[in-house]
Amino acid sequence: MVRSNRKPEYVKSVIGPALALVALLGIASYALLGPTGIIAWTDYRAALSERKIELAKLQKERDALRNRQLLLDRDNVDPDLAGELMRKELNVVAPDEVVVPLK
Repeated sequence: MVRSNRKPEYVKSVIGPALALVALLGIASYALLGPTGIIAWTDYRAALSERKIELAKLQKERDALRNRQLLLDRDNVDPDLAGELMRKELNVVAPDEVVVPLK
C-alpha cells in the first residue's frame, strides 16, 4: 500500500516540469520554424533584394515622369515635347510633313 500512495505524488510532481518542457519546446519550435522564425529569414532576405531591385526601377520611372512633368509646365513648355504630344494624341501633322508608318 505504500507504493500506491507514492505514485500519485510522483505523477503530480512530474506534471509541472513536463508541461514547462512542452511549452518551452513549443516556443523554441515556433521561433525556429514559424513565419517569422530563423529559417524564414533567408526567404525574407531574398524577397528584400527583389524588392530593392523593384524599388530602384520604380524610382527611375518616377524620376522620368517628374522630368516629363517639368517639361510640360504651363509657364515653360518644351516645344519639342508639346509638338510630339500634339501629333501623337491629336493625330495632327503639318502640311509639309511626311508620315512614315512603322507597321
